[in-house]
Amino acid sequence: MSEIKLHKLADYLWEIPQQGNMLAPARIYATEKMLPNILADKAPEQAANVAHLPGIVGYALAMPDIHWGYGFPIGGVAAFDVNTGVISPGGVGYDINCGVRLMASALTREEVAPKIPQLMAALYNNVPTGVGASGRLTLKQKELEEVLTHGAGWATKNDYGSEGEREFIEEHGVMAGANPDLISAKASERGRPQLGTLGSGNHFLEVGYVAEIFDARAAEALGLFQDQVTVIIHCGSRGFGHQVCEDYLGVMDKAVHKYGITLPDRQLCCAPLSSPEGQNYLGAMRTAINFAFANRQIIAHWTRESFAHVINKAPKYIGLRTVYEVAHNIAKMERHVYEGVEREVCVHRKGATRAFPAGHPHIPEAYQKVGQPVLIPGDMGRYSYVLVGAPGAMAQTFGSTCHGAGRAMSRKKAMKAAEGRNIAKEMQDHGIYVMGASRRTIDEEIPEAYKDVADVVDTCHLAGISQKVAQLRPLGCIKG
Repeated sequence: MSEIKLHKLADYLWEIPQQGNMLAPARIYATEKMLPNILADKAPEQAANVAHLPGIVGYALAMPDIHWGYGFPIGGVAAFDVNTGVISPGGVGYDINCGVRLMASALTREEVAPKIPQLMAALYNNVPTGVGASGRLTLKQKELEEVLTHGAGWATKNDYGSEGEREFIEEHGVMAGANPDLISAKASERGRPQLGTLGSGNHFLEVGYVAEIFDARAAEALGLFQDQVTVIIHCGSRGFGHQVCEDYLGVMDKAVHKYGITLPDRQLCCAPLSSPEGQNYLGAMRTAINFAFANRQIIAHWTRESFAHVINKAPKYIGLRTVYEVAHNIAKMERHVYEGVEREVCVHRKGATRAFPAGHPHIPEAYQKVGQPVLIPGDMGRYSYVLVGAPGAMAQTFGSTCHGAGRAMSRKKAMKAAEGRNIAKEMQDHGIYVMGASRRTIDEEIPEAYKDVADVVDTCHLAGISQKVAQLRPLGCIKG
């Protein structure tokens, strides 16, 4: 239980004032209703700890889906001056570029619902799932290095989808500056068999439909309509990204002592952005970012194949296209205005989503009038949301918003709550067909293990950092 004192700034915003060795205040986006859950663990202390890091600009920020993480809280955002600031693996996370792709079809719920059991079985067979799962691809070292350099571009070049859809992926599906020479042999070994796999934990592949539209203009721009069948793919860089993080935590632990950095928590180990250690981590992190982009691109291609097989219609009839793809665990160099001055900063988003508003040059031409799509998955029993970035994000959060529901219950507690229950049958009784690598996988992901994502989304909407467009509800879900 957190004992930290929060000062209310608005109905959706709370502050931990600058104190002790903090270099800035910490701010948490939440309604009063959400506070008991947020204060149930030490995540607010983690947000305050982030404010101790050198070169932080403005505030250490936490989104309403905040919960305990490694170093930074999950749901944490912080920007650091490129000249005086640091880069911290704990501000990116172990699953580098964990992210979400939303696909939308030309099909309706009525057309697809009767075939959901067959469709989910086809997807389960086509997309390897679970802890340590190996994919349908076996890469040689040179091929892996090409993936690490070119990201989704490698996938489309090898006929996993079309080059044109890369326009609808954050960073066009490839991060420049990736350097495979900075990767350990162990990371390569873990990565070679895992491309095109969903992974484990809270990763999932979900078939659903558009249940409600809040903003008709934005929905039309995104090509969304009532009862339209959609797909959400949530996964990341697998064991490869995990190993990259693990390798560089050791490097950063030494760098803290080398550069005389004082930390309130060892898990915040970091290095100056301009240092060799900082630059090496950036180069290595970007390879994992590219691995994840390629991973989701390949899974999207196999998803289309599964639909074609089960629906038994031509791809043109099914019309399954990428609406957008966002990254959650990432650090990027961006230009933002703070206190009236534009400056380059390194924005850490850990369990947080980029949310650029209408007119921003880094979003697709098709969405220039409405803003960047923001994809917020919920739990497998309720709903997910599509939003768009709003001007308030640029003014308040360095262009960031929430990324999901956020856990309200540990995996251990979820397993205990699921004892004696058949969760898959419970979901089926509610019209949702669930499959998983194991019963444990499904039990750990029971809906009540998560906050109500509607509360999270409404907070961000109220704060003006992203705006609601549509609600999606599940028909079938594969849990990693």
